[in-house]
Amino acid sequence: MPTAILQKEKLIPGRTSKLVLDAPHIAATARPGHFVMLRVSEHGERFPLTIADTDAERGTITIVYLVMGKSTTLLEEMGVGDSIPDLCGPLGRATHIEPVGKSHKVICVGGGTGVAAMHHIAKGHHRAGNYVIACIGARNKDLLLFHDELAAFCDEVLVSTDDGSFGMKGIVTDPLKDRLEKDKEIAEVVAVGPVPMMQAVARLTAGFHIKTTVSLNSLMVDGMGMCGACRVTVGGETRFTCVDGPEFDGHQVDFDELRSRLSAFNAQEKLSLDEYREHRCHCHNQA
Repeated sequence: MPTAILQKEKLIPGRTSKLVLDAPHIAATARPGHFVMLRVSEHGERFPLTIADTDAERGTITIVYLVMGKSTTLLEEMGVGDSIPDLCGPLGRATHIEPVGKSHKVICVGGGTGVAAMHHIAKGHHRAGNYVIACIGARNKDLLLFHDELAAFCDEVLVSTDDGSFGMKGIVTDPLKDRLEKDKEIAEVVAVGPVPMMQAVARLTAGFHIKTTVSLNSLMVDGMGMCGACRVTVGGETRFTCVDGPEFDGHQVDFDELRSRLSAFNAQEKLSLDEYREHRCHCHNQA
């Protein structure tokens, strides 16, 4: 079903953008942790993006994406007024959020575009009345995402940048470690972002014996549990990210296997993007 793009914002020009989509049926039922599957051209692939926010009254959902391959390049070329040909959702299992109250301190860790997905989860904990600490990081302040949005409702926002241009100098696990050492009331950690970051967070929290949930970004084909492409090993058992996840116990995930599967088609993805760019350049030159 075609879905109109109502708003577009380039968060990091040429790299990361945010879209607000007219999707009332999805907005009415989507919960933190859910994702959607998109197809941006008639013969293109389907790919997943986690929902960054919803507005049930306006009937909109927000998605954030990193421009990496051909499909996200095609998406980046679209603008307000254009329609995404296919959008399916909400998919996956929603985040398990218990309304424990301010005595329940949750640290939501985000890295890269994962900060957007983490934003929706953090908002869910906030609306449940829990004490929410956002922990975000980037290479520098210009690459930091959703700081103001998180600061609008989180009880605290911890920030780190590699170059020290904003917040603590260091990687995102540095302020997390500092807080875990000082605060014994942390009940849960949620991490969303690049696989190495989520793995590092899980290794750190294991030493503190703190419940840790990670949202996995496995390769998907259908997003409905039929193809098996998104399988991961969790606690020694095979699980499907699309229907069993995307969130799992971070201390049980086989991250090494996940990283290997994510890189399985790097060569083909690069070839597809290079051929598209070459074709587009050739067509523009002819014009």
